[in-house]
Amino acid sequence: MARQSLVSMVSDHLFDRIIAGDFPPDAALPGELELTAHHDVSRLTVREAIKTLEAQSVVRIERGRGTFVNPVNRWESMDMVLRATMEAGNNAEASIQLIEVRRMLETGAAELAATRITTNELDSLRHHLTSMQESHDTADLTRFVEADLAFHNVILHASGNVFLAVMFEPLSRVIAARRKETSRVPEIQAHAIREHAEIITALASGGAESARLAMDSHMAQTMRDLKTYVLKRQ
Repeated sequence: MARQSLVSMVSDHLFDRIIAGDFPPDAALPGELELTAHHDVSRLTVREAIKTLEAQSVVRIERGRGTFVNPVNRWESMDMVLRATMEAGNNAEASIQLIEVRRMLETGAAELAATRITTNELDSLRHHLTSMQESHDTADLTRFVEADLAFHNVILHASGNVFLAVMFEPLSRVIAARRKETSRVPEIQAHAIREHAEIITALASGGAESARLAMDSHMAQTMRDLKTYVLKRQ
């Protein structure tokens, strides 16, 4: 096997153990000799694997002491943070922080979209809202989540800001996974349908501030629903 593949194998295995909790924040990783023996690779391969994690600030090397795991809030790789978040499952703090990020991005997207959204995009939003209502009535969770995600995706693109859509894309995998959990609750679905209807009304009016406030109301309701219906059950 090529050395670069071995380096990736070792770094991925260490990262998997970090997000699994084998090495919590500030814990020391095993020494070079132990890792070399465990993975049956050279010390150079182990060093490069450690450097790969260090480059993303997942770990820090303290000369003379060893290699230690950094807290997630010091990591510099979006992909690694997302992997850790997805592995965390229904971690309450991660769920709350995800909504906080969505609130910052999506309220801005709605504000921009209000003055740029096309008739076809508004029709698309109405179509997705209808799908949400029908799915709610028939208890079709998969269709409901798909329509919900598609609704927000239309607004991101209607904002006309290419950076928003690109920034939001890596979060979509986590959002989709979490949405399936929260949308299992009928009350949350009903709230989402009501809030989405208000967003459409605001966007159709062309008022940037109204659209921003409508999306902010939706995000605030989403946070309340998470804390009321989901986190209390865990």
